[in-house]
Amino acid sequence: MSRLDSFIRRMMAQRAVLDWATGEIASKPGLVLEIGLGNGRTFDHLREKLPNRPIYAFDRADNAHPASKPPADWLVLGEFSESLPAFAQAHPHEAVLLHYDAGLGDTEANREQLGWISDLLPRLAMPGAIVLSDQALENPALQRREPPVDIPKQRYFLYQMMS
Repeated sequence: MSRLDSFIRRMMAQRAVLDWATGEIASKPGLVLEIGLGNGRTFDHLREKLPNRPIYAFDRADNAHPASKPPADWLVLGEFSESLPAFAQAHPHEAVLLHYDAGLGDTEANREQLGWISDLLPRLAMPGAIVLSDQALENPALQRREPPVDIPKQRYFLYQMMS
């Protein structure tokens, strides 16, 4: 499979799980966290699906397209290892939906980041929260769910936060 086809497949899977998840939480209270703003495409999609909902976007730097930027008070910049624990302290267990798509180009750095992100999730998420990730997460408080939409196996990972 070409890299272009792989990218398209990943984007289709991402859209499908985001559409499902936003429908699941639409009537539930809680914050939405976009961990890895990037150019802002996913934030923009979440904003369209969940109008008037607080959607906090995290990234190391602001590289989002101007049309896809969150309001300044919903944009959290800096190293995730500092910004996410501080946010968890200020907003413990307030997230109803968390989307993680912040992979690094280095396999070992990815593994390390996924480890401490996985450990931090229970401090951010409320019981029953939906957690979506482009990479596998590991935490006993996360219950793996099969995608309720037709996407290729291991293409996107869905979890529910246990109480």
